[in-house]
This record gives sequence, structure tokens and C-alpha cells, in this order.
Amino acid sequence: MNPTETTDQPWWGKGSFSATLLILFVFAASLAADKWVSNSQLTLPLLLATVVSMTAAGLGIPRLKALKMGQVIREEGPRGHQSKSGTPTMGGLLVVPVGVILGSWITREPEASQQLLAVSGVTLAYMLIGGFDDWRSLTRRTNSGLTPRGKLLLQTIAALIFLAIAAWQGWINSTVALPFGQNLPLGLLIWPLGLFVFLAESNATNLTDGLDGLASGCGALVFTGLALQLMLRGNHGDPALAGFCMTMAGTWLGFLVFNRHPARVFMGDTGSLAMGAALTAVALLSNSLWPLLVMGGVFLAESLSVIIQVWVFKATKGANGEGRRIFRMAPLHHHFELGGTNERTLVPCFWTATAAFVVLGLYLRPLG
Repeated sequence: MNPTETTDQPWWGKGSFSATLLILFVFAASLAADKWVSNSQLTLPLLLATVVSMTAAGLGIPRLKALKMGQVIREEGPRGHQSKSGTPTMGGLLVVPVGVILGSWITREPEASQQLLAVSGVTLAYMLIGGFDDWRSLTRRTNSGLTPRGKLLLQTIAALIFLAIAAWQGWINSTVALPFGQNLPLGLLIWPLGLFVFLAESNATNLTDGLDGLASGCGALVFTGLALQLMLRGNHGDPALAGFCMTMAGTWLGFLVFNRHPARVFMGDTGSLAMGAALTAVALLSNSLWPLLVMGGVFLAESLSVIIQVWVFKATKGANGEGRRIFRMAPLHHHFELGGTNERTLVPCFWTATAAFVVLGLYLRPLG
């Protein structure tokens, strides 16, 4: 048992109960949208993806165990995490294809279908990059797979291919939509910004995947938020991309059944990189970079905590090689964990924060 945990857990901190509340919250939001928002049909893809993903994960976990796909826990991490060593990883391989396949069947409209294929393609590409990284970690029996430079290069190539296709088809608006009817014209700068968001978002979701159910729950909420704001932005919304978002939300809800504390499987870089790529691709094609920034506030905070920690440490490093640390440990969830908050309490708090960011993002959504 994690030394920071106690057997007397608050009701809202129990893994199965809090995960059930999260799943019910997402389905309630979807049902409400279908009832009161014009042209909204979000619940069916959400339900289908949740059931299929849960089934795929349930059937696939024993196979991952048989293949000895056990997670290697880094020694410098929180001591309580050492008990998780050997838990099957690369769970994203079981469920990401579910969301991609179901999501690509959302519409038969030609242009929308082409966009969904492009989103699916870059999502699968990032899944394969993460899978290769996970595989190298497993075969080496260390917590490091690809070199950071090698991983970044592969992510960049996949993102550039997507951006090239989008530029050729004219899918991406060079003016970023902001709240209150405001717009930010970027011109050609939209392309380096798009590449930056691909790299930043995929690595932010990767950093968030450090506690049982944290990334999968937050990801499901952000995908749901993106879908809702797409349907609320006028012109009868964007049912195709919104439907894709809901299949991805369902994918991570189905996975959460097995990923909640105590986790029976981890998504690995296989899942976390794919999650970030899918969020970015949808945001770029739907002019939703601003909603993604707001709704993904937890992802942003996790990433910024690492950047700040590294920068301050290097800036204050003395002759003895030691520098100042702002956080007990980065990413941010480890800071709270080392402060005495156990993950069965911490993860629902982060989910709640993400839900609040989603509500804020809906309020501050662009008008068109």
C-alpha cells in the first residue's frame, strides 16, 4: 500500500465510485445536448465506443499479461508507485483503434469523411510512435524508450504530414476564433502554431498519465467538452467532428473501467500520445484551439509544472550541481502526492478541475 494512503477513504475518493460518477456525468452531458441542442446526436457514438472499448480492454488485458507487457516504474518516482511495477501497459493499443474506427464511420459526407480519415491517421501515427517507445522500454526493462530527440522527430514528421494534407485541402482557418466574437488573424503563422500545439498537447497528455485513471478521465472530459462546444457554435454545429470526439470520449471511459485505482492496465505512451494528437487535430480542423487551451487546463498545468521545475533548477544550479525546486516533484500531481494526498483522493480532484475548465470553456466558447 502507498504509505500516503489510509484504509479510511472518503466516499468520493474510492476509485470505482468516483469513476462511476465521472461516467454518469459525461453521459448526462451528452443526453442533455441531444435533447436541447439542434442537430446533436452525441449519445449513440459515446455509448457504442464505451461498450466496445470496455470489451476490447477486458479481452486484451490478459493478452498483455501473457506477453509480459509489465510497466517498469522509474526509481526516482514516488515510492508508493513501486507496487505498480508489472501492471500491464500499452493499453492504448487495445482501445485507441476502437475510437478511430468508430469515429471514422460517423458521417458519409465526402469532405467530413476525409477530415475524419486525416484525424484518424495522425492519431494512429502517434499511437504507433508511443507504442514503439513503450516497446523499447519494456525490452530494455527501463523506464526510458526512445530518446527525447528521436521521439520529438517522429512526432514532428507525423504532425507535418497532417498539416500538409490540411493545407492542401484548405481545412484550417488561419484566423483563430476567440470568445466574445473576437478573432486573432495569424496568416502563415497558423502552421508553426499547429505544429507546436501537436507537440505540446501530446506531451502534456503524456505527462498527465502518471496516476491511475488521471489521463483517461481528464481526456474523456475534454473530448466531451470539445464536442459540446462544436454543437453550440451555430450553423447546426459540426456533427462529424463532434461525433468523433464522443467516440474518443467513450473510448477513454471504457478504458477507465480498468484504469481506475487500483489500475489493472496503463495506457502507456501508446495511449497518451494518441490522445493529445486527436485533441489537436480536431481543434485545428474546427478552429477550436482556444476551447482546447481552456478545457485542457489540467494538461497545461501539468506541462507548465515540468517546464518551471526544470527552468528554475537549471537557473539556480550551483557548483555542487544542486538547484532550487519549486515543486516537490514534477509533474504537478506528484507534487501533491508527495505532500500527503493519496491518488484515490487526488485523481477525482483533478477530474473535478477538468470538469470546471470544460464548463469555463463552454462559457468562453467562440461564437462561430
